[in-house]
Amino acid sequence: MVFYHPPRRSLVAGELGAKLKEWIEHFREAREVRRRFANWEFIKSQPPKLRVALEYFIEVGDLYNAAKLAGMSVEEFNELRIKAGIPSVG
Repeated sequence: MVFYHPPRRSLVAGELGAKLKEWIEHFREAREVRRRFANWEFIKSQPPKLRVALEYFIEVGDLYNAAKLAGMSVEEFNELRIKAGIPSVG
C-alpha cells in the first residue's frame, strides 16, 4: 500500500532561527519566574535529594524527571513543588 504525503513547507533558515530564539527566550523567562517565586529557605531546608530535585525543576521545568530524581511520584513531587512556592510555568 502506498501512502501519499503532501510536501511539507520547510522552514527557511531565518525562520527556523527566529523560532528557536523565541523558544529559548520563553524557556529563559519561565526559569526566571520559577527562581523569583521559589521559597529558597524551604528548599535549602530539604534533604539533599529533594533539594537537588527542586533545584533541577526550577532550572529545567521538567516535573517528571524532577520527581524521578526525588524518588517520588509526579503527584507527590507536585505537592512538594507547591509547598516550595515554585509556580508551574508552561
